[in-house]
Amino acid sequence: MISISRKYRLVLQLCVGLLLIALPYLLGNQYFVRIATMIGIYVVLASSLNLIIGFTGMYSLGHGAFYGIGAYASAILSLSLHWPFWVTMPLAGLFTAMVGAFLGLATLRLRQTFLVFGTLAFGEIVRILIMNWNSLTRGPMGIPGIPVPSLFGFSFKNFSNYYYLVLVFAALVVFLIARLYRSRVGRAWVAIREDEVAASTMGVPVFGYKVLAFTISCLFTGLAGAFYGHFVRYISADQFGMNESFLILTMVALGGTGSIIGPVIGAVILMLIPELFRFLAQYRSVLYGAILILVIVVKPEGLAGVKGLFVPPSGTARFHFRKQKIDSAAEGQAGGGAA
Repeated sequence: MISISRKYRLVLQLCVGLLLIALPYLLGNQYFVRIATMIGIYVVLASSLNLIIGFTGMYSLGHGAFYGIGAYASAILSLSLHWPFWVTMPLAGLFTAMVGAFLGLATLRLRQTFLVFGTLAFGEIVRILIMNWNSLTRGPMGIPGIPVPSLFGFSFKNFSNYYYLVLVFAALVVFLIARLYRSRVGRAWVAIREDEVAASTMGVPVFGYKVLAFTISCLFTGLAGAFYGHFVRYISADQFGMNESFLILTMVALGGTGSIIGPVIGAVILMLIPELFRFLAQYRSVLYGAILILVIVVKPEGLAGVKGLFVPPSGTARFHFRKQKIDSAAEGQAGGGAA
């Protein structure tokens, strides 16, 4: 990872900020502005999943379900009770966080493989509920006509207005996650990721911190889902299935687990690839799977180059590998001597 001095880092951040502010004017085309807005949404989704995978070392394949819960909760509240976006969005995030806390309490004592299957099953349960609860979710017909956000008489009707809204939203989420990462809570999460037994021995309440990470991650995911619902103005069950969870996971792995900038990089790249390679649209899932496998095998630290979940511990793994080589060599010498 390239080391940048504090002085140049501030200059770089200022330049990036100015570029992001001017982006709608530089792009011109509203279609490209829409893509930039979607990138902002996925930055929030990937960063929130990184709380679970990158910081705490847990595995989750149910992120798409929490994304859908936030979108449906905000849409139903807006259309049924006629509440404004600024009320339904935080309520959708809180409701998603409550569901995440409940699932965490029920599943986070499971081992890694079983946790993966547990979150995967939860995602499928949510999809089936959305598809069949016609009185609430309209089933396979989806929910159209989700109202456009407005503030003091100003309506966010075009993509440029949504872009600036998601820019503030994504920047705030990334900033909060960065603060969490550098806090006492973040250090406890990393300790759990590195060695759960050692962290418990040092007095870290492992289960409680796991549930906390899961809950905060679901909060941000629910907020992103609510924003997405009011942005596209139509949602259906097929938008929040297994493929969505897999896409968000691939973003985190590509950018680099355990870093702040990694999920941002992954979200930008994987949202631009489908636009650059439209002729491969039917092979999108295959492409994401290939990228995930390639990253884990060739560059497990991701593009950000930060040690994370997929990087093996340097001490124990190397010692174990070296011990295996010594034992194999000793067995070979013993076999040669006996011959």
